[in-house]
Amino acid sequence: MSENDRLLVIDEGTTGTRALVFDGAGRRLAAGYSEFTQHHPAPDRVEHDAEEIWQASLRQVRAALAEAGTAPDDLAAVGITNQRGTSLLWDRKTGEAVTRAIVWQDLRTAGLAARLTPEWGEKVQARTGWTIAPVYSCLSLHWFLEQDPALRARAEAGELAFGTIDSWLIHRLTGGATHVISASNAVVTGCYDLLSGQWYGEWLDALNIPRAVLPEVVDDSGAIATASARVLGAEVPISAAVADQSAALFGQGCLAPGEGKTTHGTGTFLDLNTGTTPVISSHGLSTIIAWRRDGVTTFGLEGYAPVTGSAVQWLRDGAELLRSADETQELAAGVEDNGGVYFVPALTGLAAPSWDSSARGLLIGISPGTTRGHLARAALEGIVYSIKDFVDLMASESGRPITSLRADGGASANDFLLQFQADMIGATIHRPADVEATSIGAAYLAGLAVGVWASPEDCFRGVTDDAVFTPAMDEPTRERQYEEWGRAVERARGWIRS
Repeated sequence: MSENDRLLVIDEGTTGTRALVFDGAGRRLAAGYSEFTQHHPAPDRVEHDAEEIWQASLRQVRAALAEAGTAPDDLAAVGITNQRGTSLLWDRKTGEAVTRAIVWQDLRTAGLAARLTPEWGEKVQARTGWTIAPVYSCLSLHWFLEQDPALRARAEAGELAFGTIDSWLIHRLTGGATHVISASNAVVTGCYDLLSGQWYGEWLDALNIPRAVLPEVVDDSGAIATASARVLGAEVPISAAVADQSAALFGQGCLAPGEGKTTHGTGTFLDLNTGTTPVISSHGLSTIIAWRRDGVTTFGLEGYAPVTGSAVQWLRDGAELLRSADETQELAAGVEDNGGVYFVPALTGLAAPSWDSSARGLLIGISPGTTRGHLARAALEGIVYSIKDFVDLMASESGRPITSLRADGGASANDFLLQFQADMIGATIHRPADVEATSIGAAYLAGLAVGVWASPEDCFRGVTDDAVFTPAMDEPTRERQYEEWGRAVERARGWIRS
């Protein structure tokens, strides 16, 4: 490693963009963050302005390089990591977005998903590893083209490019020269065939999606593209583009089958490395491509709850019951138990294993003695129950009991949350010293591709835990509380009538 082995990472989240600079020892030298606008043109819709994302990313890249004292030509590589389901269309020649991006939380295609499921659900699940749901980017693409015949005509003529946010950033970083999507992002489009390693042609035909609009699928770590000197200030290899949960799985060092992590952010994700053979779930879990390096694919299983951290944000901003999200730890610890209060954070529906987009958030069990502490505790416990819902399924379907997990993401700094997670799941929870595993995972994968690190294991030498949480709850209490949670979930289901 040389002192010029600097790595730039662009970490594109749901609510903002981050740019970071790492050195060849994996140390973070600089970081900048900027939020961008959340557009809600209708109650079931969430959109982003793609140009705003690009400009915010570019500003943070320049600020991070300046803070780290790093010139563009000192960079060994660029890595990108992104929230996966957000997608858009842009003009191939001008590079300008022709639509707002449809965000992964958007529910406009829920009705379409429900209509397609009887005929296509099992078939698509068996080939893509995903239950048909609004998070599918291909359903968003279908919506774009059906809503605007002019866009369809341009797409069929090859004038438009479709992609997720990694595709968009690479297109702009390369000055419009490259239209690709990484394997870990491709699988979340819902139209990538895990068995053939190609776009799922029969499903694309059913959705009336022209092949001309789709990007080339590339490795998550490797020679992906080259950033233009006109854009970045120097020609720099883009050597990693990896979906956020996959980046976090790698960044947590979950390199072997059976190793897993939870990421607590806007939503909460549980990902488990299952090795080089895909495990197709029979109970609504998703099969992910953890990463693809040198043409070799590592697969994983994933369960996710779309609204967990954002439910705490709702308590703060919508209900105005909290001054800050950090306040939940003190409030939750200040009451003896949840007081019989359960919070089902189904603000945008329920994901695995229920997959009920008609469910809505529910607070139940409120009595005259209920306090802010009980509500805060119920919100944190609801995050954990949402994980518990699919952790047992994951252990069963993978054939690997989950006795230890690593935790990352902003909310993993909350000690109460992680202790309750250990108690309810019955597993030891490890919190690393740096909980921003997504960014460091992208840095590791970028650095591996250009020789900054010799092997994946080499990335983790000297990495330590910040804290370890061990189960302290007895089994009868765990079973009773989880049974009560199940009752609450049943009452939240089916609230929105079709």
